[in-house]
Amino acid sequence: MSHFSSADWLVIFVYLAGIIGLGIWFGKDQHNTRDYFLGSKNIPWWGIGLSIVAAETSAHTIIGVPAMAYGTNLAFIQMVVGYVIARIILAVLLVPHYFKGEIYSPYELLGNAFGPRARQMSAVLFLISETLAAGVRVYVACIPIQLMLGQPVLTSILLFIGLSLLYTYIGGVKAVIWTDAVQFGLFLAGGIFTLFYIPTFFDGGAKQVFSEALAAGKLHWLNTRFSLAAPFNIWMGIIGATVMTMSSHGAEQLIVQRVLSCKNVGDGRRALTLSAVVIFPLFLTFLMAGAMLWVYYQHFQPGLPIPEKGPGLKATDFIYPIFIVTAVPHVLKGFLIVAILAAAMSSVSSALTALASVSTMDIAKPLFALGRSETFYLRFSKISTIGWALALVLVAYLSREVDFVLNAAFSLRGLTSGALLGGILLAMFGEKGTSAPIAVAMFMSFLTMVFISWRFSKEVYWPWYTLIGTFLTVAVAWMMQSFQSAATVSDDPKTNSPT
Repeated sequence: MSHFSSADWLVIFVYLAGIIGLGIWFGKDQHNTRDYFLGSKNIPWWGIGLSIVAAETSAHTIIGVPAMAYGTNLAFIQMVVGYVIARIILAVLLVPHYFKGEIYSPYELLGNAFGPRARQMSAVLFLISETLAAGVRVYVACIPIQLMLGQPVLTSILLFIGLSLLYTYIGGVKAVIWTDAVQFGLFLAGGIFTLFYIPTFFDGGAKQVFSEALAAGKLHWLNTRFSLAAPFNIWMGIIGATVMTMSSHGAEQLIVQRVLSCKNVGDGRRALTLSAVVIFPLFLTFLMAGAMLWVYYQHFQPGLPIPEKGPGLKATDFIYPIFIVTAVPHVLKGFLIVAILAAAMSSVSSALTALASVSTMDIAKPLFALGRSETFYLRFSKISTIGWALALVLVAYLSREVDFVLNAAFSLRGLTSGALLGGILLAMFGEKGTSAPIAVAMFMSFLTMVFISWRFSKEVYWPWYTLIGTFLTVAVAWMMQSFQSAATVSDDPKTNSPT
């Protein structure tokens, strides 16, 4: 508390009040589930494009990415190459399929192609993976809050999720998208400020900082050696990260919900393309911040003790928050804390609206009797939003026991991302059929990835998880469909009758 002035707290409170006020403002137009989950399809594409980046940018980017560069180098930027490639592929190939009719999630495509069981299986897999991954992201976001307030982790989690829930509950996806756009500007500005601020501590300025970082190998970024195991290499980016992003942005509701909120195919493509343009410089900014922080701490002592290790955290995860709290002038310190809160709140609110959408439209609505009113489903949607907030509180609290939260969040998503992408690809480009082959294939893919992550996590790094899971899903479904077709033919009396 002694590290913060009243001016810092004023900046933080103004931000929180402004974000909540924005959510309430957009909440006044929520009359049905179309308004609540699709934003009435009247949001401009550029707002959705910025929201896409903000939704995938959590405290992992603001805290974990600088921590990676601080501890190693800029090699993670190779993954971002795949992030860009995948968006272009999705804009060209997948987006048109999402606008052939008005849908609320990509899992409706599986239902249309293979029946309700395939839709329900994909929806359940998403709910499981997103709850776990989002809960881990919440825990990461509580690091600066703990440093600020000195409160137990549970208090920080409750405060953080409670604030995110407030505007999400009231305003739905429209409030989330517009607050995301504002929050994106805040955390990008925070990263850029760090790049310009750290050199002011050195007589040689930016030239000295870059020279020392280069000499220490902190600016090294390219690894051309192919490997399934860590560290990052360019093939993980071009192949692994491309397929991984095709799932996260083409088969998982967290991002797809934003594309579905666009007016038409053209706007959907523009939104994804904008996110492709922005994502590379964003990650590069925070990786460079981590490399510069390494140089800074070679010359200056941390203002607070850096723990050897925290529950679920490496020591490097504390580097950037401690720098903000102890080395940045008042008022600017408040703005940088706001940048972290902005990134984290955008990812949580995005998770809440995505989870509520899938649980309402893909799980509950098909199970309820016909004749329920839109008022009923809107009320159910808001109640489910509260329920998922409670689930995130539980997962975030349990994340204290995870060895390294950054890898944990990516690994958890990788358990189901291949199954979801494989299912979507089969629904869009494969032969239509019954639910059983697809549902079984997706479930087998999930179980296999759980085994691989448990038994072979050192031999197979998480960037490859989605590719493996997608291949398994498509292969198993194809084999089962072939056997099913062969059995149908052999049982057909017309095919067995003598000519």
